Amino acid sequence: MTDFSIDITEADFETAVLARSREVPVLVDFWAPWCGPCRTLKPLLEKLAGEYGGRFVLAKLNSDEAPSVSARYAVRSIPAVKLFVDGEMVDEFMGALPEGQVRAFLDGHLPDEAEKLRRAAGGLTDPCERAELLRRAVALSDGRQAIVFDLVQALIDAGLPEEALAALEAVEPRGRDEQWLKLKARLDLAQGVGATSEAELRARIAADAKDFEARFVLATVLAQQEAWPAAFEQLLEIVLRDRGEARSQARGRLVEWFPLCPDLKAVMNARRQLSMYLN
Repeated sequence: MTDFSIDITEADFETAVLARSREVPVLVDFWAPWCGPCRTLKPLLEKLAGEYGGRFVLAKLNSDEAPSVSARYAVRSIPAVKLFVDGEMVDEFMGALPEGQVRAFLDGHLPDEAEKLRRAAGGLTDPCERAELLRRAVALSDGRQAIVFDLVQALIDAGLPEEALAALEAVEPRGRDEQWLKLKARLDLAQGVGATSEAELRARIAADAKDFEARFVLATVLAQQEAWPAAFEQLLEIVLRDRGEARSQARGRLVEWFPLCPDLKAVMNARRQLSMYLN
């Protein structure tokens, strides 16, 4: 192994971990030869230690041979992984986590230049300024997905939907998780309204309750204003009044928008009504 990944004993814990952690973060892997999950986690940690190139040192400690240290740091089950900085344990996780979660754990404590830019962007109120920092962070990180997602949100907020769509579409299919779907829904929402005014839309609906086109557009206007209960109401009216394609589209949009709404009560009420109208 490289100097980034070392085997230690109880006798050199003070030097190899506590003293060393005053120079560089030290990640201690408490393992044992009989532990099956340890055999899965250990090579992953060794690989990441090499990839992170010295931003932390991995110290592997056989917990069976280190009873005092294990008791001192309350190691009750293994694998147990504990991060030390400046001579103190600052965080930990238990079990053989998947690689993505281990990376997230490390990135939370070992920010590189891209992560520093991302955090700086999070403190800016101007979406254009935020987007500019995040563009640099994406380039530095070679397209790290979490930073790309932050950039997409900033671009949406800045009124740059075409650039946001390009960034979102660049994410590989295997990375298109729930967060990707939420951002795509927000982007669709941001692009979904033309020049028709809210007053005109309401007038059309008053004249014809089955003007579903007007209801769809009004729902989008209201959602952009984050008036979620009112937006849901327009879509639910379509579900109630139609038995064809408009109903199906309204149902799909409701399902798409529910995760975007921070008002859990409004979501629950809308879900209840949707279920009632569909049965």
